Amino acid sequence: MSRDPNIPDAFDVYTVVILRRPAEAPELPDEELDALQARHLAYRAELGRQGVLVVNGPFDEQSDPSYRGMSVFACDVSEAARLSDADPSVLAGRLTYDVMEWWVRAGSLAFPFADRTIGERRSMPDA
Repeated sequence: MSRDPNIPDAFDVYTVVILRRPAEAPELPDEELDALQARHLAYRAELGRQGVLVVNGPFDEQSDPSYRGMSVFACDVSEAARLSDADPSVLAGRLTYDVMEWWVRAGSLAFPFADRTIGERRSMPDA
């Protein structure tokens, strides 16, 4: 059987975390929300300085307002989940997350601020 020409020969596989606001997120006074957001941003910035968080940012104009932001990690899914569990906003119940592998055509993304290769090159298994 010949290979489907619509399937790339190689993929770069990234670990992605999607942050969401859970329906049962606790309500907090504005002052506490501001302090929590500052801790959340400081935590993410520190992960960036460590080189484990490659790129991240908030969503806007999304079809589902529970989606808050996305991050690409330079680690496997289990480590990204462990690090996400320690996020102050996750610990406070204001955010939750989904973690997954994201397969994109090899060479289609670049991370110019990363100090190492991000992702893992893989081929689609033959069916």
